[in-house]
Amino acid sequence: MKLPILSCLILAAAVAGCGEKSGSTTPSTNAPTNGGSVLTAPVDYLSSVTRAQQSAVKTVDTVAINQAIQLFQVDRGRLPKDLNELVQEKFLPQIPATPYGTKLSYDPQSGQVKVVKE
Repeated sequence: MKLPILSCLILAAAVAGCGEKSGSTTPSTNAPTNGGSVLTAPVDYLSSVTRAQQSAVKTVDTVAINQAIQLFQVDRGRLPKDLNELVQEKFLPQIPATPYGTKLSYDPQSGQVKVVKE
């Protein structure tokens, strides 16, 4: 009685397989995005950290400036003419620095700030 159950389990395991098929065309979800070599792992890690930090800096700077613009609009009833007006009126302590190769672009009509490449 144990033999038929055991043989069914072995057959089911053989049919189901235990890994990816060699002819599979879908990429693995945990495949390395960079070089993937053990030798380049520290460099890959540092470049990923740098890219993430630059992205975070862009996001935080624009969010803080957009909040200052909204506060200015509520307080003054209009949008600021430029970003320097936010500093002069003490809504921002200073205009935040942007990462190298980028600058802040302010549209006084819509009140939106973006980080753009120079």
